[in-house]
Amino acid sequence: MRERLLGRKLGMTRVFDSEGLSVPVTAVEAGPCWVIQRKTVENDGYCALQLGFGEKKKGVNKPEAGHFKKHGVEPARFVVEMRVEPDTEMNAGDVLTVSLFKEGDKVDITGVSKGRGFQGVVKRYGFHGGRGSHGSMFHRAPGSIGASADPSRVLKRTRLPGRMGGRRVTRRNLLVVKVDSENNVLLVKGDVPGARGGRLIVRKSGK
Repeated sequence: MRERLLGRKLGMTRVFDSEGLSVPVTAVEAGPCWVIQRKTVENDGYCALQLGFGEKKKGVNKPEAGHFKKHGVEPARFVVEMRVEPDTEMNAGDVLTVSLFKEGDKVDITGVSKGRGFQGVVKRYGFHGGRGSHGSMFHRAPGSIGASADPSRVLKRTRLPGRMGGRRVTRRNLLVVKVDSENNVLLVKGDVPGARGGRLIVRKSGK
C-alpha cells in the first residue's frame, strides 16, 4: 500500500530555502486518519481500507451511527475507501498520521477544483478574442465552428463555452518541503486543487 492520508487544504504561504529564495507552498492538514473498516476477499470479495478524517459531531444518521459503532470508531466527516494489498497489516481502529511522510518525498494530491460556473472560451481556454473597437462586433466570441459539407457536423472536443471547474483533479509529484508532526501539517511546493477547507487525498507518488 502506498502511504496515503485524508486531509484538507489550509491555504498557501511561502518559506525560504537554504539559499534565501522564496518557495511558494500549500499547507495541508493531513490526518490523523483512522481505519473505520477493513474489507477482505473472504467477506467482501476484494481488499480495501475505509479511512475516516475529521470528527462528525452532529448530523450522523442511524445507518452511519450503526456502522461506526459496529467497528468501534468515532463518526468521521470525510470517509474514503482505498484498495490495498491483501498482506496490509492494518485493522479497524488503527490511526495514520502525517509522520508517514518526510521532507523530500514526492506526493500526489487529489481534490475537487474550484467551480467557475458557465464560462466563455476566453476564460475557459484562453482564446484571444477579437478587436475591442472600430465596430468589429467580434469581441469574446468563439468564432466559426463549421466544417463545410464534409463532415457536415461539429467535431468532437471542439473548444466551446461550457461549465468550468468543479472537477476531480490530481496534482502529481509535488515536493514535500516540511512536515509538522505536532500540528499534522504538510507543506508542499506549489498549488493543490480546490478552495481553502477543501477535502484532499494525499498519497506518495508512484514510481
